[in-house]
Amino acid sequence: MLQVSYIRDNREQVLERLAVKNFKQVELVDEVIQLDDKRRSTQTSLDNTSAEANAAAKQIGELMRAGKKDEAEGLKAKTGAWKEDIKKLGDQLAAIEEELYQKLVLLPNLPHSSVPKGLTPEENEIVLENGAKPNLPENAQPHWELAAKYNLIDFELGVKITGAGFPVYKNKGAKLQRALINYFIDEAEKAGYSEVMVPLMVNEASGFGTSQLPDKEGQMYFVNEDNLYLIPTAEVPITNMYRDVILKGEDLPMKNCGHTPCFRREAGSYGAHVRGLNRLHQFDKIEIVQVAHPDKSYEVLEQMSQHVQGLLQNLGLPYRVLRLCGGDMGFGSALTYDMETWSAAQQRWLEVSSVSNFESFQSNRLKLRFRNTEGKTQLAHTLNGSALALPRIVATLLENNQTEKGIKIPEVLVPYTKFEWID
Repeated sequence: MLQVSYIRDNREQVLERLAVKNFKQVELVDEVIQLDDKRRSTQTSLDNTSAEANAAAKQIGELMRAGKKDEAEGLKAKTGAWKEDIKKLGDQLAAIEEELYQKLVLLPNLPHSSVPKGLTPEENEIVLENGAKPNLPENAQPHWELAAKYNLIDFELGVKITGAGFPVYKNKGAKLQRALINYFIDEAEKAGYSEVMVPLMVNEASGFGTSQLPDKEGQMYFVNEDNLYLIPTAEVPITNMYRDVILKGEDLPMKNCGHTPCFRREAGSYGAHVRGLNRLHQFDKIEIVQVAHPDKSYEVLEQMSQHVQGLLQNLGLPYRVLRLCGGDMGFGSALTYDMETWSAAQQRWLEVSSVSNFESFQSNRLKLRFRNTEGKTQLAHTLNGSALALPRIVATLLENNQTEKGIKIPEVLVPYTKFEWID
């Protein structure tokens, strides 16, 4: 959530950056400023009336002690009107603050100055490409055919049990999943992240804190009877560990990682591009999360990007890094890098990770602060990234490593899989 003081002091810049994000409800900016003016004016009236009432109460005591009972009783009569005014002004202030809050939560985060303009994924900026695209034989198969051939994943069985988008991993397919999870967690721990195991459902306050609500409720599974949401990513519960917390400045950055299943309705996703593992309703992901000092958060973002790239390099997957344009960014993000791997059988790029800096947008909602060197509290910056999401990693590993003999397992995974080939 943006801070009202920043909006007031930087109106033109706020409008300019919101335009980069293609935000259409720009009138909200002036409405927020006007409501804040009204809030300040009402607060001043309330403070002045309260001060008058307090002064009168003190004066009444003095008059009574001086034996001036009639004057004291006359002043008491006036205090009744002040009490009514105080209640009325208090109710008005609460209503204004609620209206202001409801306007503020509709404003997305401001994009960083490096974010390019654009409306669609095609306008994202390619930062770099790494690795050679493999040349597969003409009879190369996409991962869903390989999964059936080697009895790794049963998509139809998942449809029977639950529905489309809920695959069943079997045999070496299940072992490959577990191997990737353990490998990614081990690499995160080597990079200084502390592993946590978190709930798979969160309450509304947690969804609001990390800006999934009220922006993405249509994409989340909702347990109506208990008013809980299945998590779309481990970012939500891990970041909310620090809700309403004041950290010590010297303890920053706080670094956590965690493996969870993720649940996404993916409403409106149809067509050949979502076949197989390309888009699922349930999938496994390892998330890395940092709470950082505002002065160092962009340095941290680059470190997180390098960590994800290191995983892709170790797996031998060709990849590229994109800086998302304003129109393709998330509601709460200030800057997002997407990492995509090359699917040799499908002949297209598949997104496998997003790494984002939310600056103080989430922490303002979370009331997540730290105490600086001067002893004052200020909002921290939050960052998170996929390190990594498994489905498309599995898809590209199967496709890119297929040979006449079978599918070759990357060397770094062999200690985890306990086998070198899927054949």
